[in-house]
Amino acid sequence: MEREKTIHYYNVNAKEFIAGTISVDFEFTQRKFIDKLPKNAAILDFGCGSGRDTKYFISQGYQVDAVDGSIELCRLASEYVGIEVKHTFFNELAQVNQYDGIWACSSILHLSLDNLLDVMLKMVIALKDNGIIYTSFKYGTFAGERNGRYFTDMTEESFASFIKQIDDVMIEEQWVSSDVRPNRGEEKWLNLILRKKETAVTNR
Repeated sequence: MEREKTIHYYNVNAKEFIAGTISVDFEFTQRKFIDKLPKNAAILDFGCGSGRDTKYFISQGYQVDAVDGSIELCRLASEYVGIEVKHTFFNELAQVNQYDGIWACSSILHLSLDNLLDVMLKMVIALKDNGIIYTSFKYGTFAGERNGRYFTDMTEESFASFIKQIDDVMIEEQWVSSDVRPNRGEEKWLNLILRKKETAVTNR
């Protein structure tokens, strides 16, 4: 199963992964996200990795819950951020109408399409009406194992087709960016901001 191999990768390589991502300047995208949120918004950092974004959101005055599927990343991120990062798998999300925003940066891309659909439905239910999701995928059409982890890549067309399966959410904004990590600029990412429709039903 894709989850076990991917989680094992992050547990074994947690320190190296954090070293490569924790100091990256991601403020352009962070600001795009928080500019759409109300003051004192409740945010879920869904697959928080190093805790870089959680720390930023807390510094901006937001209420943040942070989770990750890797026990090692949870331990190290908790030390860095100063709050408990809960060890939780994506498919265990069970909150209802709780968050103004869900930040899923380079995280749910590790799910197969079937699991991604199930998890995104849970994410929409966890959002308040009119809440937003930020998420990102490597740009392309590949699905499978890459460098010890499972990936589902997306293009504008493939994501538009995928999201049609979820009635309660719409694409508000999307853009393609270069990887912000050193020497990775040739890698492209599809960035998406999704909005939950106000008429969405959360108790089905």
